[in-house]
Amino acid sequence: MIGLVQRVSEARVVVDGRTLGEIGAGLLLLVCAERGDAEGQADRLLAKVLKLRIFADEQGKMNRSVQDIGGGLLVVSQFTLAADTSGGNRPGFGNAAPPEEGRRLYDYFVARARAEHPVVQTGEFGADMKVHLVNDGPVTIPLRIQ
Repeated sequence: MIGLVQRVSEARVVVDGRTLGEIGAGLLLLVCAERGDAEGQADRLLAKVLKLRIFADEQGKMNRSVQDIGGGLLVVSQFTLAADTSGGNRPGFGNAAPPEEGRRLYDYFVARARAEHPVVQTGEFGADMKVHLVNDGPVTIPLRIQ
């Protein structure tokens, strides 16, 4: 599974003019299931995201997690994280899980996140989403879980 973590001071997802998910300070997580991924990868990605120490402590060092600060988690599906551009200028997405498997793993990830963390918002799988964010730092960290 691939995750792209962005530390945000605020973020929201809009579909057809409606805000579906919105958080204040926390993490925007773009997530992509790849072919062959299973629940184990989703579990490991979630554990890494929730414990990732990228928020400032009292000395200003990145030493606190989203759980430590009580921040929000906005989870957005994004199959384009699996893009392969090695064959030219048009990306291929053959490494992304098929849509039905991607949806199943995304739904599993969100359910597990809601069981582990108090503030979890989402986008809409497969929708044309507009993601608004204020990247805090900026801090953006790619994660790939095998």
